[in-house]
Amino acid sequence: MLWIKSLHIIFMVTWFAGLFYLPRLFVYHALCSDKPGNGRFKIMERKLYFGIMTPGAVLTIIFGVWLWLGYGFSGDWLYAKLALVALLIIYHYYCGKFVAAFKNDSNAHGHVFYRWFNEFPVVILFAVVILVVVKPVLF
Repeated sequence: MLWIKSLHIIFMVTWFAGLFYLPRLFVYHALCSDKPGNGRFKIMERKLYFGIMTPGAVLTIIFGVWLWLGYGFSGDWLYAKLALVALLIIYHYYCGKFVAAFKNDSNAHGHVFYRWFNEFPVVILFAVVILVVVKPVLF
């Protein structure tokens, strides 16, 4: 099971790297006004979302479920973590919506919005790590 745990952590790091970097690309893309730069950002966003983030998310979830089934974890901390993972999945989905909006030149948000949007996964990461390591009793 340690191999499964290792793979879960590796793919979680991969997923979070994308969750941190893609919104930062959105910040710079929203500021970009030249056509070559705009095209470059579209390629970077597409490759990051579909080539790194989404496989990282899927594999994180697969190995996380495998761990859950293998160890039979339970408790308040786990349910709180699962709720946060659900929020991350929704956040991931919205990142995909923004990738599509930029691809179609229909972005409706400015760089300030994306700067704030970029902070969400940081908060979730802190909470998830604390829940997994400390395993507090919440209820």
